[in-house]
Amino acid sequence: MSPAKLQSKQPGTADLNNPLYYLENMETVVGWVLSHHGDLLTAAEQARLAQFYHLSTPARALLTRMVMRSGELFRSDKLTYPELGVPEAHALAELAEAGWLDTEPRLSLDELFRLFTLAELRPAFAPVLAATGEPANLPKGQLRDTLLPRFPDALTISDWLGPGASRVVRLEHMPLFDRIRLMFFGNLRQSWPDFVLVELGHQQYEPVTFTPDSRAFGHRPEVDLYLAMHQCREWLDQGVPAREVWPEVPAPSENPWLTSRRDRLLLELGRQAERQGERELALQALASSGHREARLKQLRLLERMKRHGDAWEIASQWHTQDLSDAEAQGLARILKRLAAKLGEPAPPLATTPPIMEFSLTLPRPALGSVELAVQQHLWRDDAPVFYVENTLINGLFGLLCWQTIFAPVPGAFFHPFHVGPADLTREDFVARRQAGFDQCFALLADGRYRARILANYRAKQGITNPFVIWPVITEELLHLALDCIPPADLERLFRRLLRNIREHRSGFPDLIRFHPGKPGPGRRYDMIEVKGPGDRLQDHQVRWLAFFAGEGIPASVCYVRWRDNEAVA
Repeated sequence: MSPAKLQSKQPGTADLNNPLYYLENMETVVGWVLSHHGDLLTAAEQARLAQFYHLSTPARALLTRMVMRSGELFRSDKLTYPELGVPEAHALAELAEAGWLDTEPRLSLDELFRLFTLAELRPAFAPVLAATGEPANLPKGQLRDTLLPRFPDALTISDWLGPGASRVVRLEHMPLFDRIRLMFFGNLRQSWPDFVLVELGHQQYEPVTFTPDSRAFGHRPEVDLYLAMHQCREWLDQGVPAREVWPEVPAPSENPWLTSRRDRLLLELGRQAERQGERELALQALASSGHREARLKQLRLLERMKRHGDAWEIASQWHTQDLSDAEAQGLARILKRLAAKLGEPAPPLATTPPIMEFSLTLPRPALGSVELAVQQHLWRDDAPVFYVENTLINGLFGLLCWQTIFAPVPGAFFHPFHVGPADLTREDFVARRQAGFDQCFALLADGRYRARILANYRAKQGITNPFVIWPVITEELLHLALDCIPPADLERLFRRLLRNIREHRSGFPDLIRFHPGKPGPGRRYDMIEVKGPGDRLQDHQVRWLAFFAGEGIPASVCYVRWRDNEAVA
């Protein structure tokens, strides 16, 4: 495949009926990166990726299989892929000749023990054990520990096990594959099998315009910065002390997307530093992090260190800012404790009207959930009840704000197969799209919202959206919701949702009841959270119910008891 054809090729989805579907998907990744991020690669990297397409199909497929597997070392006798259509040895020889494999790698003792079984290792080391007086039947772990001081250097397989040992090869250029994986996925958390081994065609994806300005990485040093932060996180995950990782954390970047990644790294470093007893370092890392969880952790740590004055100063300033419900709740508790310690007046707590509730005693259903039992009990032809939980309000929001959600903001989309923007739960998700959301709220204000929601419902049917669950949002439900929920209520609900998408996408009541025949333009609906015997409200549900009560939105909790010795079929 020529570079010109490669870069003009539109990304597609492989058919799982094709035994080499994983190769098709890998070619999509490589082609996409060359086409959209080629300027972020060196000339040598571009040439190496272009050379990938000059390999034979069996060689490309075997290389893809190796890239997908863990590690860079492989026993040739363990590489068995019948779909190649040729002996694996032929494909290995071609890869070696093209510079993709090192056929005489040097292996450390640890690497050797990972690749070979105890039965294969014992004969090679029997003379050493006999000479040192060690038992010949040591378990594998003890054998390794015994040999390690005597064999500190890496050796070839023939040096380790003799000329008859199974051949081992080392995959070259894995850092390049990691780099293109980062530029395609936008993270290194997702592995190659996450993309290469899935059938992408079973979903429809919203087309997003990709331009140089919409990329997360504008320059190669930004890719290097991400890779450096990823290395820091890997060190932390491997148990390297936080005090050793801290000097390696890259300096702040002007790239907002990378700033968010750095904030998360500093949050984790602060957590681990505290666990390791490095409290001052933990405070420094948490204070440097802009992650929304960092401030509360910093305040709680100051409390534990009995630095109540410092905590009070920070908490008092933060108290006046716009907070999510969870942040406000946590901060209020801290301020109350600090005020008692320092003799300061505690900030007044916000009060909300009581949460409405009622009880039902029902026959226990033979089948189905308690929510469905309540739905059936409450249903009236003139007041239909739907089991929607978190789907309806999220769905209405997703349909109204569809174009804003899928705006090509830098760092939001990396390839054509996103279910939603990659920065959906980031702290600056709304701020970077504020103008678009303002336009959506303007539609609610002037009445045009209904046309926008219905138009998107028709035009986007079946396309993936992180807020829209298509099987639940039926046309009947949609029209009833638009008829009975005033736009002012939708605005209140949507604005709270945007204050913390991660927290506020869940916790909505189970049921919604409509009153389409009720006269007047006001509220003609109510929401009902159902709790069966022994069940209780969760914190995020309480926060939504408190919000409803404060805003006058009709919502209540239905506590269900089962009628003794009576059941319905």
